[in-house]
Amino acid sequence: MPHLVANFLRSSTGNISNIKKAASRSRNASCETSRNNSVSGSPYASDAEEHAVKIPDLAEAIKKHNRLSLPFRRSASKDQTPQVPLPAQITCTIESPPVIFHGSREESTGALFSGQLAIDVKDESVDVDSFTASLTIHTVHKRPYQSHCEDCQHKTLQLESWQLLAGPMTLRRGTHLFPFSTLLNGNHPASIDTPVISIAYEFKAEARLTSRTPQLTPNASPVLGSAPATPTVITFTQAVPVKRAIPEPLFPHHSVRVFPPTNIKAGADYLSVIHPNDKNKLTFKLDGLMTHHDKVKTVDLWRLKKVTWRLEETIKTVAPACDKHLLGAQVVQDDIKGLLRSETRVIGEKQIQEGWKSDYSSHDGTVDMEIEFGVNQSVASRHGSKAAKYACDTKTADGTEVSHSLLVELIVSKEYAAEGKTHITTPTGTGRILRMHFGVVMTESPGLGVSWDNEAPPVYGEVPPSPPNYIIEDCPIDYEDLEALDSRRSSSDASSSSV
Repeated sequence: MPHLVANFLRSSTGNISNIKKAASRSRNASCETSRNNSVSGSPYASDAEEHAVKIPDLAEAIKKHNRLSLPFRRSASKDQTPQVPLPAQITCTIESPPVIFHGSREESTGALFSGQLAIDVKDESVDVDSFTASLTIHTVHKRPYQSHCEDCQHKTLQLESWQLLAGPMTLRRGTHLFPFSTLLNGNHPASIDTPVISIAYEFKAEARLTSRTPQLTPNASPVLGSAPATPTVITFTQAVPVKRAIPEPLFPHHSVRVFPPTNIKAGADYLSVIHPNDKNKLTFKLDGLMTHHDKVKTVDLWRLKKVTWRLEETIKTVAPACDKHLLGAQVVQDDIKGLLRSETRVIGEKQIQEGWKSDYSSHDGTVDMEIEFGVNQSVASRHGSKAAKYACDTKTADGTEVSHSLLVELIVSKEYAAEGKTHITTPTGTGRILRMHFGVVMTESPGLGVSWDNEAPPVYGEVPPSPPNYIIEDCPIDYEDLEALDSRRSSSDASSSSV
């Protein structure tokens, strides 16, 4: 029945009712034709005749209706709204170095943040009513006190604001610069992004202006100022990364662990301040790995089989309640009503099965080893992220705290051997796991930068207005009674000229 489909498509130039009528007529006509031409030589003769008759009708239909448009289809011209170009654009250039707080919250003097905002006017001129800028801290609680509540989830704190224009001003075509600067206090938190909370610094600028573009008259002559005023608001937003760098201690931290009921003792040396992008080293030594049995002339010894280190990050924060949900909230910390949120995640780990030095020739038996730890990419790939996510140590006044710890696990196996033949041992099937926790502080590397107050020249605030008085033979010298050098020189010149 291919001719039925062809006739239906050919007759689809009208509406639905016409299509149905045409389909029924074509069906009846095809039945009569098949009965009349039942003795034809080819079974598709009627189909060929239909094609020969309907082609002119199809060409005429194509001329009348170029495209079949359905009633539920939206026109493409309505979707694409023309974009009107802005009369001006705001750009920003940061002139100060990266914002880094040197030292802890109690010791840091802050960091400078300065730059220049520029308004690039593209029209002949614009009337700027106001031009303001602000720097805010945007805190997002990813597990807020009340779900689906914007006030519980988002908190903003404005640190600084600038009124860059004293009043309305007309700016001509070109670039106009507006400098700004501020000193950020050192007790503010650094920028972090964790599964529980994120803290970001946002720099925003806003200009309210009125374009003064010429309007074309019916005679196609431009008349400046005849067009009605069109108010336009242009904005600029930029994230400002803020970091904190804590200085490294002069000497490494020494820690000793004892693992009863055995005689094993572990001593570790490491730097308590680590950097996420560096290879941090930890050196440890195991003592007391051998126990001598003088009666039977045997030795029990512990052999190190595997070392596993894991760098853990603990995030604790308080999800505060907004004003609408403050009534049923409980006080959690320092008069802050909300809920405690915490999470511990692994940001680096590795298993080591070789690389240490064992010495069982001595009386006690020792093992020396040095491992490198830090944030690695294997943990990030396991969680499906491109880069390893981490947050440096942070502690804020509203209850947010980020801390890190290094967990080292040592798997040792007990063996016995004859006295003096420790290289030939027999396993006993007894093993132990020795765990050690080390508290570390993760911070950003300061690089070559120093605090802004150390870059400033020294200021002498206690210099007296005049030189001090010199005492000669207990008689102070009064500089006002001394003869001026200029008068002495003039008198000597006069005497030489008289001679």
